[in-house]
Amino acid sequence: MSKTVDYYHFLISPWSYLAIGKFNELKARTGITVNYLPIDVASTFGNMGGQPPAKRHPSRQRFRMDELKRWSSYLNVPMNLTPAHFPADQTLAACMVYAATADQSAALSDAILTAVWRDEKNIADPQTLVEIANDCGIDGKALLAAADNDAMRQKLMDVTADAHSKDVFGSPTYALDGELFWGQDRLDFLERAIRG
Repeated sequence: MSKTVDYYHFLISPWSYLAIGKFNELKARTGITVNYLPIDVASTFGNMGGQPPAKRHPSRQRFRMDELKRWSSYLNVPMNLTPAHFPADQTLAACMVYAATADQSAALSDAILTAVWRDEKNIADPQTLVEIANDCGIDGKALLAAADNDAMRQKLMDVTADAHSKDVFGSPTYALDGELFWGQDRLDFLERAIRG
């Protein structure tokens, strides 16, 4: 029986973007089922003891940039280190991931992250999100209509609150059987846990 991983992430996280390739390879190797669970950025920083990058000490900001350069080069993942539309409000994008089917949510989540960090797109713009969904083979207008409502926004906040109750404080976080693996550089440990 396939194991299930809850994948908590911000759709504007550079670390979640950098993890796409390795995580998809892990999924293919292990046959896991993945629940794609975007969580709210502001409340996660506010409730779980973090700071958005712009509010961090300059030394931490500089180190973050150095690490992004290193990991982008090491993983051979093209990346705009200072994307034009960052930070962007990811609320509607997250609601679209929730409104998508389970099969669609993986491709859509990956495409939204790629739109921010590679393609310089504004994921706060509804038309941009429609186009991203269309490029994933999803009816973007229909998905937007299903996502842009109070029920979906509440679902985002409910999942976020549940994630916080489980001690999720950053992106990406992979949860397996109650154990958390935080960061794109923890995927090897996640795979070891999956394989038992």
